[in-house]
Amino acid sequence: MREALTAGADIILLDNMGPEKMKEAVRIIAGRALVEASGGISEENVRAAADAGVDLISVGALTHSVTALDISLDLHEVKAVK
Repeated sequence: MREALTAGADIILLDNMGPEKMKEAVRIIAGRALVEASGGISEENVRAAADAGVDLISVGALTHSVTALDISLDLHEVKAVK
């Protein structure tokens, strides 16, 4: 993280960190870069990640844990009545 700041990173990704580690990272980064939380974020712990002070939160479950919904579209010819 410090190396990323020294290199001039605009955004730092905190991956698979608990809220206390995130809070510490946000303190160290001190507004010098945006901070994104990712990895293991769920409905149950998203509030804790937000409360840690991160700027952005990525929730992979939105894409990798969804279930398919079978939707079909059937077209039928309708003849006009004269």
